[in-house]
Amino acid sequence: MPVPQHIFEPPFNIIRSSHVVLDVTDLKLSRAFYETTVGLHVEDADDKVVYLRAAEEHQHHSLVLRKAAVPACARLGFKVGNDKDLDKAASFLSENGLSYAFVDQPFQGRTLQFTDPFGFQIELYASMDRRPHLLRRYDLYRGCHPQRLDHFNVFAAEVQDTVDFYARLGFRLTEYAEEDGPNGRIAAAWMHRKGNVHDFAITNGKGPRLHHFAYWTPTAMNIIHLCDVMASQGFVKNIERGPGRHGISNAFFLYVRDPDGHRLELYTSDYFTGDHDHEPLRWSLRDPRRQTLWGAPAPRSWFEQGSPFSGQAVREPKFVADVLVAD
Repeated sequence: MPVPQHIFEPPFNIIRSSHVVLDVTDLKLSRAFYETTVGLHVEDADDKVVYLRAAEEHQHHSLVLRKAAVPACARLGFKVGNDKDLDKAASFLSENGLSYAFVDQPFQGRTLQFTDPFGFQIELYASMDRRPHLLRRYDLYRGCHPQRLDHFNVFAAEVQDTVDFYARLGFRLTEYAEEDGPNGRIAAAWMHRKGNVHDFAITNGKGPRLHHFAYWTPTAMNIIHLCDVMASQGFVKNIERGPGRHGISNAFFLYVRDPDGHRLELYTSDYFTGDHDHEPLRWSLRDPRRQTLWGAPAPRSWFEQGSPFSGQAVREPKFVADVLVAD
């Protein structure tokens, strides 16, 4: 399958991944997990919604928890360069037959919401209420000391088409996993806007679903410490995978599940990709080092379970990737 070319003058300027909005069934329990166990900071809250952010972030929120009857991912948020980019985005969506709406969102400036051709629910904004960062407020640090939201990873039923669409929006490919042979298909792609390995990863599977969202931590020891914290708080079964080191991205990782099953990655130690001539790195789908540099395959749940998007039907993938799965 073709590798998309970098586009340096996209129709509008997305800066980076910004925030995720999750529907949760027990708001009190979810708040406690993300605030006390993981270590995010609550910025605002009431009995229906909780807004959280990480220590390095100036923005009001990077995680929004909404009380709901069933768990789901409501939106993935991206920051654009300025208000004019929102108008450019609206023009692009209109020209491509995609509906959109400008909406009022608490603590955000003008916000554009749309559903992409594959069912992923996206919102774009240029400005959000600012808060003093908490980087040097070590007295407030808890859990794994999360610093900033880093990326999203989604299950896509149409991987190549999804990759091509986001390449048109200026997302640049850094690494990808592909079947071997002359007709090999791309099964996963890592794409960025901000100059590290990814803001948005696209993985073959039943979709549209959120696979995980990730926060950056200062060191690998913070991630290991979270394992101790979760074990002490009775969350052993919520530790799904890791700690370990990916071959893809070179990142040290841990995957955990929140009380509703939403998957969170804690992540550190990837690398710079900002040069205009940065070449994408290909991985064979059968190379065990791509999942974990040390060779350990991921559990079956990691390939099969994810969070649906609110109101979107989940479709079977165009093909079933032959991946290595732990027994």
